[in-house]
Amino acid sequence: MKPWEKYIRKVVPYVPGEQPQGSRLIKLNTNENPYPPSPLVTKALKEMDGEAFRKYPDPAAAMLTSELAKAYRVNPNQIFVGVGSDDVLGMAFLTFFNSEKPILFPDITYSFYPVWADLFRIPYETPALDPDFRIRKEDYFRENGGIIFPNPNAPTGLEMDLCEIKEILQHNPDVVVIIDEAYIDFGAESALPLIETYENLLIVQTFSKSRSMAGMRIGYAIGHPDLIQAMSDVKYSYNSYTMNLPSILLGTQVVRDEAYFRETLKKIVKTREETKVWMRELGFEFPDSKANFLFVTHKQVPAEEIFKALKGEQIYVRYFKKKGLDQYLRITIGTDEEMAVLRRFLEKFFRV
Repeated sequence: MKPWEKYIRKVVPYVPGEQPQGSRLIKLNTNENPYPPSPLVTKALKEMDGEAFRKYPDPAAAMLTSELAKAYRVNPNQIFVGVGSDDVLGMAFLTFFNSEKPILFPDITYSFYPVWADLFRIPYETPALDPDFRIRKEDYFRENGGIIFPNPNAPTGLEMDLCEIKEILQHNPDVVVIIDEAYIDFGAESALPLIETYENLLIVQTFSKSRSMAGMRIGYAIGHPDLIQAMSDVKYSYNSYTMNLPSILLGTQVVRDEAYFRETLKKIVKTREETKVWMRELGFEFPDSKANFLFVTHKQVPAEEIFKALKGEQIYVRYFKKKGLDQYLRITIGTDEEMAVLRRFLEKFFRV
């Protein structure tokens, strides 16, 4: 070891989903929206003034923040925006989880949580899901340094009822509770109304899933003004200009087109429910997802075998080679045409 190496901060990094390249593939592995963003985005791109790029963007992203505030009927000082929800969540970890007590999040959940905890030297504990992959609210009724979990959870897609979320908040008035609602728009009930009652509640959402803007990296948090101010103070102590100008401009247009947003969601939910039917007919089992993916296992064939067979046909799904998950595949809901290709292959595969 070189002398300086002992001072390097070492962490086990988050491993993102594979990003295969090519035009003749079916990409169902990273939960992207299969439909393009609002037509207002294309219009705004054509009208974008290149001269504006030589100047720094608005560090407060006021245009986007204001549009989000109108859409969610909150005040602009209740919204924080960042470069994807990962940036927002990472900033929230850094801002709020500074107790010596361990923070809590489920053992099966978004795998970036332990990475941030290790990076920022935050102690943590991971209560196990129940046998049906559900979060047990009682596991969060104890002393801790903060709580975070997705709703719906990932990679299971299961929703926690709002009454259970209320109970967790009632038992934890002294710490910040973060609910990661990356998939909330696909059929689950948001905890957003609770921010008026619980000042320690932070809701985090993203443009990457339901709003078809994964490539622009836009995420946001909604909460009490004191929480938002604390996050902003940390942000301005680290990197003031996190949101680039195209993201601000195009993100604003996406929020404005509510009709297109709802139309796209409706199509994805319809395809998801139809997919559940034929997946069951093929022998798959899965929790009742309220997200834009299914978390499936097969009664007879190992998940890794199915994963490799699909990949051989340029159909990409997500396989987690990890104890407790290694018999499951996470399959993003694509277009009807993409899901038809998946179905035809699986029907042929299980006949062999």
